[in-house]
Amino acid sequence: MLYVPAAGASGRALHLACTLALMASHGSGDLASADGQWLVLLAPVEGTSTTPELDGEQRRQELSHAAAATIGASLDVTDTVQTLVNLLVPGFADLATVDLAESVLVGDEPARFAASGDVRLRRIAAAQSPAVSAENLLPVGQALPPVPDNALMRPLMQGHPVLISDVATLHTALSVDPEHLRSFIPRGAHSSVAVPLYARGLILGCVTVWRSQLSSAFGDEDASLLEDVVSRTALGVDNARRYTKEHRSALALQRSLLPHSAVDLAAAETAGLYQPAGGGVGVGGDWFDVIPLPSLRVAFVVGDVVGHGLDATAAMARLRTAVQTLADLDLDPGELLTHLDDLVLGLSTEHRTGVSSSELAVLGATCLYAVYDPTTGRLTASTAGHPPPAVLPSQGQPFFLEMAPGPLLGVGGMPFEVAELEIPPGSTLAFFTDGLVESRDNDIEEGMARLRDCLAATAPGLTLDETSQRIFVALLPEAPTDDVALLLARTRRLPPDRIATWEIEADLSKVAHAREVVLRQLSDWNLDDLAFVTELVVSELVTNAIRYAGGPVGLRLIRSEVLVCEVSDPSSTQPRLRRARETDEGGRGLFLVAQLADRWGSRFTGTGKTIWTEQDIGGALS
Repeated sequence: MLYVPAAGASGRALHLACTLALMASHGSGDLASADGQWLVLLAPVEGTSTTPELDGEQRRQELSHAAAATIGASLDVTDTVQTLVNLLVPGFADLATVDLAESVLVGDEPARFAASGDVRLRRIAAAQSPAVSAENLLPVGQALPPVPDNALMRPLMQGHPVLISDVATLHTALSVDPEHLRSFIPRGAHSSVAVPLYARGLILGCVTVWRSQLSSAFGDEDASLLEDVVSRTALGVDNARRYTKEHRSALALQRSLLPHSAVDLAAAETAGLYQPAGGGVGVGGDWFDVIPLPSLRVAFVVGDVVGHGLDATAAMARLRTAVQTLADLDLDPGELLTHLDDLVLGLSTEHRTGVSSSELAVLGATCLYAVYDPTTGRLTASTAGHPPPAVLPSQGQPFFLEMAPGPLLGVGGMPFEVAELEIPPGSTLAFFTDGLVESRDNDIEEGMARLRDCLAATAPGLTLDETSQRIFVALLPEAPTDDVALLLARTRRLPPDRIATWEIEADLSKVAHAREVVLRQLSDWNLDDLAFVTELVVSELVTNAIRYAGGPVGLRLIRSEVLVCEVSDPSSTQPRLRRARETDEGGRGLFLVAQLADRWGSRFTGTGKTIWTEQDIGGALS
C-alpha cells in the first residue's frame, strides 16, 4: 500500500490508500475517471501525519527496502560495499565509508578485531554529499591506522554499534593522536554512527556514517536501522569473500595444472594463455597441454569441460591426467580419443547413485588432440566436438584445419576421424577453446573469422607471447562470459642431414650391415662416444625384428638433443620386457637395451610397430 500525504476538509491527514480498477459506477465522493476504469480512494489514517517524523519514517522504510533489493546481488566485495554507501548517501547520511580487513579482499578470514593492530583495515568505499568535506579523510584504497583502544571504541571491537551524537566526544577520545583525528573525522560533521560488519562470527570491517550541521543528529532509531542494513551487507560481503576464496583456489589449481606458458622443443616452441570468465562466473574447465612424444614428436592438447568452479577444475584435472597417460602409450589421435571417450562414459555410469559433481562434469566435454612430427612436417589431429586449430603458414594466409568434428566425450560408440596435413616449417598453429570465438553477441563462425583476420594481421617478428596477448585484446571483452584457453605453437622442421634411414632385408646375415651403416653415420655426426651402445642396441633390435616379425625392417637414426634409434617391422606384437633365467638361451636382448638406453618404448604404426630408444648426447649440436 502506498501512502501519499494530502489534506481533507476537516484538516485531518488523508492518504492514498489504494487504486482500484472498476467497471461499475461509483459514488460522487470518490475520484473516478471519466470512463470508469479506475478509482482513487482518499481515506483518513489514524496515527499518521504530514510531519517531518513521517517523512523520516518513509525514508527509513525506503532505505530498508532498497537495501534488501540491491545489497548482496554481487559476488564482488568492492561492488557490495560501494552499493551500500551509495544507498546511504545522501538520503540517510551526508558521508559514508566502509573499511575492510585486508585479508577479506583476498578471500581469507580476518584475525580477531582488536586494537592491537593485528587487523589491518583498508578503506574500500566512500560516498559523500556537498554538506561535508572529506579532504582530510583517508582516500579509498589507503590503509587506516590501528583502531585506538579506549572506552568509546571498545564496543565496536566487540561487534556492537557506536553512536556518537556529538563529535566533540570523539575529538576528546582521539585527541592523543592527531593522525586519528585527521583520518576519522570529516570537517563539518557533528554526529556519527559506526557499525561493525559482523557475519558468521567474524568482524569483517566497519561502516561509518556522518551527518553535517545541516541535518539532524543521529538517534537510536537511526543506529538501529543502520545496524539492520549493515548486518545484511555483512552477509553479502562474507558471501563475496567466500566466493573470492573459492575462485582463487580454483584459479590456483587451474594454473598449477596447466603447463608452463612457454615450452621450447625440437618440434616447436609454444606459448599459452588462460583467462577465467568475468562477471562472477569464475574459473572453468578449459585447459591446454604440450606433451613431448618419442622420436622428437610433440602432442598438442586443448579441451573444455562443462561448467565452472572447483568441480569443473577437478573434472579438467581428471581428463588432463587421462590424456597424458594415454599419450604415453603413443596412440593414434583417433584411437586416443576413443579410449578417452570410453573413460568418460565409464566415469558417468560406474556409480550412478553416488556420482560426484566432477564425474558428471566430464560428460559433454570437448577435446582436440594433435601430433606434430618434425622429421616429416606432418600434423595428425582428431577432435571430440572441439573447434579445429587455425594454421598460419610462414608464407600465406591463415586457415582452419578441415576436420570431422566428432562426438562430444561421453557419447560412446562413435568414431573419431583423423585429419592429416603437412605443415611448412615456421608455421603458427593456434589451438583454442570456444570462449575465444563465441559469445552471446557473436556466433562461433563470426568469431573464427575474426580470429583468422587477427592472425593474418600479425606483424612479423612478434613472439608467441606477444601474439597471444594481442589476440586476447582483439577478441575478448573486458569480462568474458566463458573462460578461455589459447595455445600457440610455431613449428620447426628437422634438417634432412640429421636423419638417416635404411631398409634391412629379412636376413640375419644383414644384421652386420646394419651395424656398419650405423657406425659410419655416427662417425659422420661426430658421435663416436655413442658408437658402442648404439651398435649393441641396433644389433639386438634388428635381430629380434628379423627373427620374430620378418621383413623388411626399417632402421632410422635421428639426431637432436638426443640420439633416437628406431627399428620398425611389420608385426603388431608388442615387445615385453622380462628378466631371463640363467637356463634361458634368449630373452636378454631387450632387457640389455632397456639398461643401456636412457629411454625406450614402442608404438603401433599403420603397417606394424616401431621400437625406439633415446640416448642423451649432451645437447651439443655441431
